[in-house]
Amino acid sequence: MFARFLKDESGATAIEYGLIAALIAVAIIGGVTALGSNANTTFSAIATEME
Repeated sequence: MFARFLKDESGATAIEYGLIAALIAVAIIGGVTALGSNANTTFSAIATEME
């Protein structure tokens, strides 16, 4: 029973997919944060020029 438990890799596959999804989420959050601050700066500069 213990040897069969060690050979079972279905849990490891689920964990790998979870880690990949977490890394993708971190990359997306980082990209959106960087773009958001750049967009905010650009819109602020445009608003200042329009005044």
